[in-house]
Amino acid sequence: MLSAYLEIIRMRFLMMLAYRVNYYSGIIIYTLNIGAYYFLWKAIYGTKEVLGGMTVSQITTYVAVSWMARAFYYNNLDSEIAREIKDGSVAIQFIRPYNYVFVKMMQGLGEGIFRLLLFMVPGMAVVSLLFPVKLPTDPVVWVVFLLMLFLSFLINSQINVITGLFAFFLENNDGLIRMKRVMVDLFSGLIVPMSFFPGWAESILKLLPFQAITYLPGSVFTGKVTGNAIYEVLGVQLLWVALLIVPLGLLWRSARTRLFVQGG
Repeated sequence: MLSAYLEIIRMRFLMMLAYRVNYYSGIIIYTLNIGAYYFLWKAIYGTKEVLGGMTVSQITTYVAVSWMARAFYYNNLDSEIAREIKDGSVAIQFIRPYNYVFVKMMQGLGEGIFRLLLFMVPGMAVVSLLFPVKLPTDPVVWVVFLLMLFLSFLINSQINVITGLFAFFLENNDGLIRMKRVMVDLFSGLIVPMSFFPGWAESILKLLPFQAITYLPGSVFTGKVTGNAIYEVLGVQLLWVALLIVPLGLLWRSARTRLFVQGG
């Protein structure tokens, strides 16, 4: 069974490889985004050295690594699942000897590995040449960050699968998918780090899983979080991975009893 799932990862990687030119152009687009945010934050800081607990150097690095990390954990599993539910092709998955949700996660991982190798790594190299990005020198930080990046993928993918499965109940969940994407980008700290939110808003966001996708890994990478606190934020990620399994499992069990096909 393990070999079957590994084959699913390989197949998705090869499928993405067929469209690699799109991702080369994506590096340019992400670099432009990072450049725009870099000059925006530089203007916001002005003559100040520290804002929101971050120095100018840290916010520059945070913006760069957060956008490039998004290239790894981002996927369209929500839209894929919703489409398969609408056209009825999900019914075929029910009679196959594997777990549909787990297959989707493996497909997302195959896509993520492709983005990591052909998008994130070369993109980070380009960005580091263009902007004053300060990379960590401690190998432990790199190891922890890569682990946290993988957990970011799991959390984001779990949220995507949950959103996609709502198509069983809503028939059309396009609006929910769009809302979820805006919430992830905003509340995860991709657009604005959580430490820049008002105190009451930051307290609320700490109760949600979104911070574990971008803000926490970015804080470790930039050195905002150091020492034993690194393992505390890693624990937060692990906690959310475990917690999201519960609604995901319950939703999938309930969804399997509500299958109907739109169209023919």
